[in-house]
Amino acid sequence: MILNPSAIEKVVVDGKSLTLESFVAVARFNAKVELAPSALEAMEKSRALADKIAAEGRVAYGITTGFGEFQKVAVPKEMSNQLSTNLILSHCTAAGDPYDPEISRGMMLLRANALCGGVSGVRPLLVEMLLDMLNKGVTPIIPEKGSLGSSGDLAPLAHMTLPMLGKGEAWYQGERLSGAEAMKRAGIQTLDTLVSKEGLGMTNGTCAMTSVGALALYDTICASQLADVIASLSFEGLTAQRDAFDPRVHAVRGQKGQMLVAANMRKLLDGSEILDNCQHDRVQDAYALRCVPQIHGACRDALAFVREKVEIELNAVTDNPLMFLDDEAVISGGNFHGEPMALPFDFLGIAAAELADASERRTERMVNAQLSNGLTPFLTTKAGVNSGFMIVQYAAASMVSENKVYAHPASVDSIPSSMNQEDIVSMGTTAARKARMILKNTQDVLADELMTACQAIDIRRHVATHGQGVTPLHQALYEHVREKVAFYEVDREIAPDIRACESMIRSGELLEIVRGFFPDFD
Repeated sequence: MILNPSAIEKVVVDGKSLTLESFVAVARFNAKVELAPSALEAMEKSRALADKIAAEGRVAYGITTGFGEFQKVAVPKEMSNQLSTNLILSHCTAAGDPYDPEISRGMMLLRANALCGGVSGVRPLLVEMLLDMLNKGVTPIIPEKGSLGSSGDLAPLAHMTLPMLGKGEAWYQGERLSGAEAMKRAGIQTLDTLVSKEGLGMTNGTCAMTSVGALALYDTICASQLADVIASLSFEGLTAQRDAFDPRVHAVRGQKGQMLVAANMRKLLDGSEILDNCQHDRVQDAYALRCVPQIHGACRDALAFVREKVEIELNAVTDNPLMFLDDEAVISGGNFHGEPMALPFDFLGIAAAELADASERRTERMVNAQLSNGLTPFLTTKAGVNSGFMIVQYAAASMVSENKVYAHPASVDSIPSSMNQEDIVSMGTTAARKARMILKNTQDVLADELMTACQAIDIRRHVATHGQGVTPLHQALYEHVREKVAFYEVDREIAPDIRACESMIRSGELLEIVRGFFPDFD
């Protein structure tokens, strides 16, 4: 069961304790952040080692050498600070619209948490500054395109770092300002320069892809729960058969997500007069109804897998090189490589797309008089001059088809960079961004089904072949929708109705109603 992130008021950042819910609490709901004393101590020791290596002039990537293919170029000790600062200035090459502030806040939290691991060699000052920016509401403006997902999210993280140097742009109290002005208004002192190793410490890592993907994951988990609920509303509108959810059917297959969704459907459909009166109307229903546990359940299993991988990455150290105190080793590895996130985020997008696929098919069945088991064509009572819900299904079908394009995996692609030193990259940030686009379409498709199901229940009651009563939960949801979306008897401007339902899907208010009836609903 997913917990309520909006109820979390404070998160202690220690490099190892972030959960999906605490991440969302900070990124979206502005929970306060606090640095754990143990993390401060670990970073102080790591920084002391970085200073020692720089002072002794040892060969260490990114400390006494250039970056990427320039690893072969030695950098004099007196230029090491300029090297780190130049990395930020030269790497802020991202393009496109800015990320939503919650994504930028998530990136800052993830970078701070990774540095708390105490193997990155940066000053604790940088983490303290990031947490101060989070608490005071300074949010860097970060363009969303330009990362290969390896060596980390270089360009986005460079943009994230610019305000710390008094450069770039940032949001502060709803205004888009220069980075210097935003930091000044918040009372945060900017840095004149980074010092050795800190350029890599700030930019190497999977923070952009993980922030985008973690927020999309949280919203997709919520959408998957709503998909069960809205499907159950459609069941009543379509007088579908409940025996497909018999627990024995699902136990003999044994798939966890399938059994969970079947249990949800039994719970959601219990106590319906309409369904009680239609259970012998036919032997079986179409797949979009009968196979809800198999389809939605497979998506639940996919989301469980993605969550496992995301919660590992929330607490991962993903920069390079890493410094280990026991033998003073400085090791160039590849933790910045986004492949461990790229594959799950492609999977996330596919799972979200499948939820929309099934939802649109149920909407089609409700508006199609040949498939709706007695509902009126396009759910209108005055056909001909009125089109009813005809084009609601068109819009849903369009978004489902668009999702098929987005669902093509990004992780199978690669392109070499840095003179072929970085010769296979993850495209993990693209995978996360695509999953987010799919999720938004899926939420809108579910909104179309929600509105259509409420109309179908009204028409079913009007036809009066199976009684009037729906389940108590369904009545509460129906009444909630009807507060903003009236019965569609004759054609009117329908766009405001659709927007109202989309808002209900995204706000979480529908799940609050569900948990009022079923506190443990998952």
